[in-house]
Amino acid sequence: MENGDSCVKQRTMVQAKTWTLRKHFDGFPKDSDFELLVEQLPEPKDGEVLLEAVFLSVDPYMRPYSRVRMKEGDVMIGAQVAKVIQSKNPSYPVGSHVIAKHGWRTHTISDGTGLTIVLSEWPQDVPMSLALGAIGMPGLTALYGLEEVCQIKPGETLLVNAAAGAVGSVVGQIGKIKGCKVVGCAGTDAKVSYLKDLGFDHAFNYKTVSSLKEALRAASPDGYDCYFENVGGPFSSAALPQMKQFGRIAVCGGISLYNDTTPQCGPYVHLDMIFKQLKMEGFLVGRWQHKDHESLLRLLTWMKEGKLKCREHVTAGFENMPAAFMGMLKGDNIGKAVVKV
Repeated sequence: MENGDSCVKQRTMVQAKTWTLRKHFDGFPKDSDFELLVEQLPEPKDGEVLLEAVFLSVDPYMRPYSRVRMKEGDVMIGAQVAKVIQSKNPSYPVGSHVIAKHGWRTHTISDGTGLTIVLSEWPQDVPMSLALGAIGMPGLTALYGLEEVCQIKPGETLLVNAAAGAVGSVVGQIGKIKGCKVVGCAGTDAKVSYLKDLGFDHAFNYKTVSSLKEALRAASPDGYDCYFENVGGPFSSAALPQMKQFGRIAVCGGISLYNDTTPQCGPYVHLDMIFKQLKMEGFLVGRWQHKDHESLLRLLTWMKEGKLKCREHVTAGFENMPAAFMGMLKGDNIGKAVVKV
C-alpha cells in the first residue's frame, strides 16, 4: 500500500521551468542576463491549485520594473494565461483558465491570490491569448488612458506613438470608435501599412521622415487635442509644442529611455505646459481595476462587432522567452507579443 501511494505521488509531481533574472540589465538585455531553472513542485494543499501556463506575455514595462521591483535571482515578472490542472479550491475548478501574475513560469502552485478567471463570456473561437492583449491589460491601458486621463471627445485629434504595438494599436482604434481623427507613427513601413489598415487617418514612419516636427505638423496642421505617449525622448520634445490649447497628454510609457545607461537630457517642457495650459498625467492601469470587468466586456463587444482588430506576434516555446522579450524591445512585433508554451 505504501509503495502504491508513493507511485501515485511520483506520477503527480510536476517540474516547473522558470526563467530568472541572473543579472540586472546593463543597457539592452542580453542572453546571459537570464537563467533557465527547473524546480520540483509539491502537491497542492487545501485551497491551492496547480496552474499550467498556456500563453505568457512579454511587455515593455518588464524592462524598467526589473530594476525597481526585482533582485537578481528572482523569476522574471509578467502575466500569463494558465489552465488549472489540479485544484483543491472550489473557486478554480480543473479545466478553467485564469490570468495569473506569476511571471515566466511553466507551472505554479497558487492559493488563488491575484488570480482572475478569464471572462465567462469569452467566445470559443477567439484565441485566449488575447486576454493578455487587446482584451486584457494592454486594451485596458488604452481605454483608461483615453477615457480617464485624456477624457477624449468626438471630433478631437489624437496622436499616438508606438502605434503598431500592443497598446498603441488599440488606442488608435478606440480613438476612431469615439469619432476622433487619429494620427499614429511607427518604425517600419510594414507597421505604417498596418495602421492604415486599422483606419488611422494618418500614419508615418518616424525613422524615415526628414523632420519629425514637420511630419507631425503635416499630419495635423491645427495641432493635437490629445497625445497618448508610449515613447518619450526626442519624440515627446517634438510633439509637445504642437499640442492645442488645453491639450491633454496621457503618459503611458517611455520605451526610448528604458535601455539607457546614462539618462537622456532634453528640452524642458515648462513653457509649452504653461502657454498652452496643458494637462500631462502619468498613469498605471491598476488605478481603475474596479472597472475592469465592464471594460473588458466593452472591448470584447467591439472586437465581435469588427470595430477592434487584434493582431498578435506569437513566439512558440517557453525556451524562447528571452528572445521574444528582446525582440519586442527592438520593435520586432506588430500588435501584442506573446509566447505560446
